[in-house]
Amino acid sequence: MVTNAETASKVAEFLLQIKAVKLQPAQPFTWASGWKSPIYCDNRKTLSHPKIRTYIRQQFVACIEANFPRPDVIAGVATGAIAQGVLVAEEMGLPFVYVRPEPKKHGLGNLIEGEISAGQSVVVIEDLISTGGSSLKAVEALREAGCDVKGMAAIFTYGFPNAQANFEAAQIPLLTLTDYPAMIREGLKNGYVEESQLETLAAWRESPDTWGK
Repeated sequence: MVTNAETASKVAEFLLQIKAVKLQPAQPFTWASGWKSPIYCDNRKTLSHPKIRTYIRQQFVACIEANFPRPDVIAGVATGAIAQGVLVAEEMGLPFVYVRPEPKKHGLGNLIEGEISAGQSVVVIEDLISTGGSSLKAVEALREAGCDVKGMAAIFTYGFPNAQANFEAAQIPLLTLTDYPAMIREGLKNGYVEESQLETLAAWRESPDTWGK
């Protein structure tokens, strides 16, 4: 669920402006999974733009304060959301940890980096939600450490039906600053996509694993 329509439009506009999101229905990208996609998202680019970075940080904080009890800790999902999570934690004056995709292969073998204690409440920051698999693995790791995960806030979601089902099954509220429909609306308004491409863009989101094959 997006936080509000104004934020969704503004964040989508920013992401398109700096090419953090690229829309190419006629020249699809190939994801690491092998899926063909008319959209590519790299939200790490926002960190290089102070105005956009600040706006996203402010909207994350507003989202958390409006929708969750004040957490004890902010957690970021490695690697894309580490910097975003630090910015949010700094703004809120809260401790920060990040969760690796797998335990470190040397030293202490940490999965969670930073100090966290059983019983602490956590809000997780993510940069991008696709199927939700890696994001929910981070939630699982925090729960196994005894933490009370209140929910997750992300910059962008594709809004795949299976992702929504995965978050519901895990009982994790997911809030995003913007989403795929907002991105398409802004793309159409600002000339990044054409009206004739809307049907293709909608078909991809419904069946991303078979689209383009």
